[in-house]
Amino acid sequence: MITAEFYTASGMLNGFAVSGHSGYSGSGSDIVCAAVSSAVYMAANTLTDVMGIAADADVNDDGFLSLRLQGAPAEAQSVLKGLKLHLEGLAREYPKHIKVT
Repeated sequence: MITAEFYTASGMLNGFAVSGHSGYSGSGSDIVCAAVSSAVYMAANTLTDVMGIAADADVNDDGFLSLRLQGAPAEAQSVLKGLKLHLEGLAREYPKHIKVT
């Protein structure tokens, strides 16, 4: 199961950690993993590389990515809320394969 946890600071979103494997299908054909990975990397790249927001990131080859922004910048809220909304929608469609907290 994929787990996605969102972090807050001062009542605002300031990061997330996503880990695990969905187990929906085999490697290379798992649409749940592909949807989550694509959304998470797009959000991380938008926040850091496009918007230039400073962040601490950690990623490994075992399905883990964590991104915590320095502070809780207002300009990051739309991206983080959009990611959370997207992952919650996937969790409703595939409740045995993804959990969002």
